[in-house]
Amino acid sequence: MDNMIEIRWHGRGGQGAKTASLLLADAAFNTGKYIQGFPEYGPERMGAPITAYNRISTSPIRLHSNIYEPDYVVVVDDTLLETVPVTDGLKESGAIVINTTKTADELKPLLHGYSGKIYTIDARKISEEALGKYFPNTPMLASIVKVSEIMTEQEFLDDMQGSFQHKFAKKPEVIDGNMKALQLALQEIKLI
Repeated sequence: MDNMIEIRWHGRGGQGAKTASLLLADAAFNTGKYIQGFPEYGPERMGAPITAYNRISTSPIRLHSNIYEPDYVVVVDDTLLETVPVTDGLKESGAIVINTTKTADELKPLLHGYSGKIYTIDARKISEEALGKYFPNTPMLASIVKVSEIMTEQEFLDDMQGSFQHKFAKKPEVIDGNMKALQLALQEIKLI
């Protein structure tokens, strides 16, 4: 399936990587694509490394396995770069998106020779500015949509507005902050 995009998420329990992968799957589905969004379960606990996956395609997906050669990798917590082989199998034609304030010179040795595109974003700064707390998954979700071009930014923002209205029906005060975090991330993701 050459029209399929595969994404692997690396985060820590409690940071929302699984939730972001499921929100991405829902948004892609709502634009007419075939999707998969699933976590890899292990001894999940707050702070433990977790992995989640997305497959997005314009045709039915018949593959049901973890993703070993992703087009994109999203790293929600840059401390994982030192302990988890996040670039394993990552296609050189794809990209890695990292939540970090590290420079290119600091990051490259941690990526074990990966020579594809490297994008960074300070999800902490964005989330604290937009939400008043550290929730890195919202900016990271917008970042991967921008980098992968799975859908247009406007399709994504429109879908997320509806999704947040449903998800936060009992807490509508958080909708504007989450939308602001998405918009800031779309502007601030950068190629290094």
